Amino acid sequence: MKKEIFQSRFFKTIGNKFVIVFILYAVWIIFFDENSIVSHVQSKRQLNELKQQKEYYQERIVSDRQKLEDLNKGKEELEKFAREQYKMSKPDEDVFIIVEEE
Repeated sequence: MKKEIFQSRFFKTIGNKFVIVFILYAVWIIFFDENSIVSHVQSKRQLNELKQQKEYYQERIVSDRQKLEDLNKGKEELEKFAREQYKMSKPDEDVFIIVEEE
């Protein structure tokens, strides 16, 4: 019975040296090679993350350029920015900060 199983066509095919070499080669290429599929997937994921970061920083550059242009318009814009961002005031003014609860 056992001898019949090992002499079947499936085990003969698996036992063929070319099939064994092909399987070892495929495993090597998929998992261990420098350009393996696993490293390719990781590189693709990293590329997507970097593209998202690039978009974020490009949007930040545009908004920062707009702020810089606003600040360079004049003294009034500079005072407005200082009051809003750093809660600064003139010597004869009082500043009230209202915190909204969410």
